[in-house]
Amino acid sequence: MTTIDTPSTDTAPAACHGAPAAAGPHGYSGEKEAHLKRLRRIEGQVRGLQRMVDEDVYCIDILTQVSASTKALQSFALSLLEEHLRHCVAAAAAAEDGGEELNAKVAEASAAIARLLRT
Repeated sequence: MTTIDTPSTDTAPAACHGAPAAAGPHGYSGEKEAHLKRLRRIEGQVRGLQRMVDEDVYCIDILTQVSASTKALQSFALSLLEEHLRHCVAAAAAAEDGGEELNAKVAEASAAIARLLRT
């Protein structure tokens, strides 16, 4: 009798890591393909900007596209931040000994929000 491996339907949040460069799953792992699709769309918008400049398109039309690209990146950033809060910060809050980790995750999120507001 052969068995067929089926994808897991586990909906538990992906693991979060304390070190920013740590390898492994992060809070956004469940949405990775959607994020990559979104980033490819943004990349296409930026390539469109290059084409517009190369083709000497009217400045205001280029600025309109810059605005759309900027908003798309901001929306993507907010989506990642929300996932970080829902998964990584929530996991740290739920951990029995998560006091230090929770403080670190909140500090990371605060710093990320500050960077987003400066842009």
